[in-house]
Amino acid sequence: MTTLAPRMDTLTRDALTVLQPGFTGTTAPDWLLRRLGEGLASVGLFGRNIASPEQLAALTAQLRAEREDVIVAIDEEGGDVTRLEVRTGSSFPGNHALGAVDDVDLTRRVAAELGRRLAECGVNLNWAPSADINSNPGNPVIGVRSFGAEPGLVARHTAAYVEGLQSAGVAACTKHFPGHGDTAVDSHHALPRIDAGRQVLAERELAPFRAAIEAGSRAVMSAHILVPALDPEFPATLSQRILGGLLRQELGYDGLIVTDGMEMRAIAGTYGIERGSVLAVAAGADAICVGGGLADDETVRRLRDALVGAVRSGELAEDRLADAARRVRELAAWTSPSPASGAPSPAPEVGLDAARRALRLTVSDQGSTPLAGRPYVASFTPVANIAVGDETPWGVAAELRRLLPGTTAGTFGGDDAGEAALAAAGERRIVAVVRDEHRHPWMGRALDVLLAARPDTVVVEMGLPQAAPRGAVHVATHGAARVCGLAAAEALLAP
Repeated sequence: MTTLAPRMDTLTRDALTVLQPGFTGTTAPDWLLRRLGEGLASVGLFGRNIASPEQLAALTAQLRAEREDVIVAIDEEGGDVTRLEVRTGSSFPGNHALGAVDDVDLTRRVAAELGRRLAECGVNLNWAPSADINSNPGNPVIGVRSFGAEPGLVARHTAAYVEGLQSAGVAACTKHFPGHGDTAVDSHHALPRIDAGRQVLAERELAPFRAAIEAGSRAVMSAHILVPALDPEFPATLSQRILGGLLRQELGYDGLIVTDGMEMRAIAGTYGIERGSVLAVAAGADAICVGGGLADDETVRRLRDALVGAVRSGELAEDRLADAARRVRELAAWTSPSPASGAPSPAPEVGLDAARRALRLTVSDQGSTPLAGRPYVASFTPVANIAVGDETPWGVAAELRRLLPGTTAGTFGGDDAGEAALAAAGERRIVAVVRDEHRHPWMGRALDVLLAARPDTVVVEMGLPQAAPRGAVHVATHGAARVCGLAAAEALLAP
């Protein structure tokens, strides 16, 4: 017994070390603080945990009072996916806007400023950037989270983002390996499948990850996708061929491998989170992300016990779990010092500057700016995917109201959206705001109705601008961040 007890304690600590759980509330619950004392090394933050930068700084200080080297992670891509500004919309455009500008120095500066703000709040790991190639424009979960559809463009901006973020002392977590762009299914709901061949994958999907590795990305996040050309049996998160073989051996990556959220249905609905977590660590994952929807002590206990039990039964090698825990501690050591001396000075306008540069304005023969009078903003709102969420405001109505007093607005959806918007607008000039018109037939029909009755309608596309520009004036923002809405409003009011 005297020789077994220390080994079991080490196993328990290592099992806790590899977990990245979330929690509810804007202060750390007692159970989380207790687990940090027992060996938990990471905590994941979501919009539900953040009320203000000051509150967030107090929360991370509370965590560090319990464990000084704790890794505090967040899903802060900027653009449509923001947790830091979940209730107001992001001060930074997302990847697609940055790709549309195609200025790698700008991307680097945006990421550095975002990293500076995270570091000031005590966050030291960002589950970003998305390095997915937007090869399927109908993708329901990536879209404007991608820099674009061309591998070279995505690769150079992924590298710039990694460099910028890490210059502020915040570790980048490049995702979703080996690439989630060519899927038609959202892995939050089911298991997607990519049927591209190895050569296509090597030349397309893997190019940005090679660039991220070369740029020194401290972490890489796996995707819950099945890629039969790489592994016909297991999704990437659970695949030794993909994580241990392709990522570690072929691409030479030696940093932390983090799973996407294990509570997502692609894993939870097929393997279950306990079994999935054991398989993920066995395959080569070092950190188990869980907590987007499961955020309690019971989940942490179940996953800890599943990992310890798998080692005891021989299903999971003890040295594999120990190696995973070692990599977590190595990242914690990298993030522990103050931000590097090269951390950027404040540049509050860099996000708005990027959003302005990303705009594409098309004016028809009958169209003109500036917008005058008291326009009516009709927002055609699709159901938000889980990554984006429905808490964050988007559109141009708020900014137009501020810049053009008297502006009114409404939100519409469904088959009668066009008729309803016409009735609500009355005689006022209509600004129709859409998001991914090409993916939502009802949205396209609503625009048909508006433009047939009111050819002077202004159209603002805040998703992927795949549909042909139409309307008297068409504005493509390449994203729905708050700064994208502001840039669009400014453009509509400019002569």
